[in-house]
Amino acid sequence: MMRLPKFAYLVPRTMGEAARMMGEAGPSGQFVAGGTDLYPNMKRRQQTPRTVISVGRIPELRRIEGDGREGLRIGAGVSLTEIIEHPVVNRDYPSVARAARLISTPTLRNMGTVGGNLLLDTRCNYYDQNYEWRKGINFCLKKDGDVCWVAPGSAKCWAVQSSDLVPLMVAVGARLRLVSTVGDRLVEARGFYNDDGIDYLHKRPDELLAEIHLPPAAGWRAVYKKLRRRGAFDFPVLGVAARLDAEEGGPVTAARIVLGGISPAPLEVEAAGLALAGSPLSDETMHAAAEACYLRARPLDNTDHLMNYRKQMARPFVLRALRELHEPPA
Repeated sequence: MMRLPKFAYLVPRTMGEAARMMGEAGPSGQFVAGGTDLYPNMKRRQQTPRTVISVGRIPELRRIEGDGREGLRIGAGVSLTEIIEHPVVNRDYPSVARAARLISTPTLRNMGTVGGNLLLDTRCNYYDQNYEWRKGINFCLKKDGDVCWVAPGSAKCWAVQSSDLVPLMVAVGARLRLVSTVGDRLVEARGFYNDDGIDYLHKRPDELLAEIHLPPAAGWRAVYKKLRRRGAFDFPVLGVAARLDAEEGGPVTAARIVLGGISPAPLEVEAAGLALAGSPLSDETMHAAAEACYLRARPLDNTDHLMNYRKQMARPFVLRALRELHEPPA
């Protein structure tokens, strides 16, 4: 049985109190909400904070405010189940509700939060093992070692971004509000993720993710598609998020396609967006976008399924996403 290491457990009631506690804890502190990612990692000794600060009882983090006319503000502590069931999210941002429904299982979605999914640790076959297994291979670059076993000649960690909401938030242009003792800042999801399996967030350790801001819903549609071995529970080994800006029956004015599950950061394929923009959606433009994504997708052998299979599946999954967007809204 894997047991949690010893740690101090603090429960702030406000964001200001949480920021102060983290400032006092320093590098050994860690925020937690649902804990569905952190606690298993602690049991495997991948993360060993000495102070865990639970933000689950902060009311400001549990709110959903706004609607599709002006944009939606989602507290980072809102559970994935609440996202799935919220009437405004389903009415104005159905792609977000559907992507959340693809995450894990109902039990874990009851605990897991939208903020936790956006901050999900990167994953790798050589990293997501127990301590004894990792010690047996002399550890890896991401934790306690000095070699990336996926690419031993590389100085970079190649653990992959495995969130289902991240590619979609990048595609739709969401913004993230971060809070700390030195103030608040609002950042684009598009620039929040770093292409390094260790340093995978442009975020200071003392910053608390407080809110997710979705743009007004008019004039665009989005969708997310996920490749995994089983129909439930599994992390994505390829995710495709697509957003199209277009008036009904008119040409595509802007497009964004983002791939997840194949690299340390979500991968926006700009050539695919350019292939779609400027003309009505058609088989020709959809196939051109799918081909551009296939060429950019370069997964490594660090998750489930063969890496070449994951690359090959980029084409059909992009086509499925675009064909769904081509259909009239339900």
